[in-house]
Amino acid sequence: MFTRLTWLRIVYLGLFLLAAGQPCGRVKAQTESAGKPSSTDALETHLGKGYDALKEENYEEAEKEFRAALAIDPSLDMRARFPLAVALFEQHKSAASRQEFQLVRHETGDQPGICYYLGRLDLDERNYKGAIESLGKAAAHPPFPDTAFYLGLAYVKQGSDPEAEKWLKKATEVNPADSRAQYQLALLYRKEGRQDEAKQAFQRSKENQAKSDKVSQLKWECGQQLDRGQNGAAPACEQLYDATDADRLTSLGILYGQHGQFEKALPALQRAAQLVPQSPQMQYNLAYTYFQMKRFADAREPLETAVQRWPDLFPLNALYGAVLWNLGEVLPAYEALHHAHQLNTQDVATNALLEQSLLELAKHPDDAQALKYLEESATVAPADPEPHRRMAEIYRRLGKPEQAQEEESKAKNLANASRK
Repeated sequence: MFTRLTWLRIVYLGLFLLAAGQPCGRVKAQTESAGKPSSTDALETHLGKGYDALKEENYEEAEKEFRAALAIDPSLDMRARFPLAVALFEQHKSAASRQEFQLVRHETGDQPGICYYLGRLDLDERNYKGAIESLGKAAAHPPFPDTAFYLGLAYVKQGSDPEAEKWLKKATEVNPADSRAQYQLALLYRKEGRQDEAKQAFQRSKENQAKSDKVSQLKWECGQQLDRGQNGAAPACEQLYDATDADRLTSLGILYGQHGQFEKALPALQRAAQLVPQSPQMQYNLAYTYFQMKRFADAREPLETAVQRWPDLFPLNALYGAVLWNLGEVLPAYEALHHAHQLNTQDVATNALLEQSLLELAKHPDDAQALKYLEESATVAPADPEPHRRMAEIYRRLGKPEQAQEEESKAKNLANASRK
């Protein structure tokens, strides 16, 4: 499930190990039983604890875990350094946060999520020109619904009223319930002498804030009731349901999902996906719930459409590959997982499932085709001796003893290394 922060992690960190669950949990268990190096286990433990800490808004703990992960593998820019920067940002450690974001940007370029946070930092430091530049880049492919709001606010602070009005109006279109955008518009209208418009905007801001406060209270009460094990009636959860509000429906689905009540989560997430079909977040939430329920055929439908519309989002491709694998469609699963691997080469769970699909495809009767799959498998899982064992068998069958001996030697060395 995605909260606002979880979705950031998924889209911009390219994660599959989510705070609310792990779509490839079954695969991870298989990987662990296969004897992965202890450093890999420690790395994934730190990352998982870091993501959980972010979900709980325990940013100090998240900082500690992501720093520990980076101590094991400093190259994890999007998996560890980016969420570390977010944790620092949330703790108002601006200088340290900026340093980490800039390191990630140096390696990955101007990703929208990076530009968003750098713009927020500039805005806090009253560098309005820098904030407008960074947030303007982010707004081209906004990572959050409030991207337009902060860009509008930067223009307000700079004194560029026409641009401020443009982006604040955009913010109200993207998120009509945002009281902050309405309030800033009201101030802008009053400054320009547009009293009637200012009065209307102030009223909308007041109403939105009251509604937001009520929804926040309902979310808290719903969570408390579910924590107490109220599997039957949970009045606050029932009140939270609003068939016209995708955000409330998503929050309700997340709360049910976090408490393992997937049957109750499903109607809310189905409706949210209907209301906002253009949101990859909503489609993923729905498909992921089906996945947790082992309803793989149902999970496939929203994912098929989603990966066509957003072909370069790692989480969608990774989950799609996992769904196809569980449906027994090995070649399509491989294709989805191969693309997911291209988007994020560092995800352990996806790599493990990709290797399984490659080993299965390597049973191909054509030796040349089988060797291609095994060679890719050896690249994806360089510590696994199995691809080399099977390549040795094929080379021996083809009458190529030198290549067979070379692969046998590699397999033996890797097997010995894994036992140390």
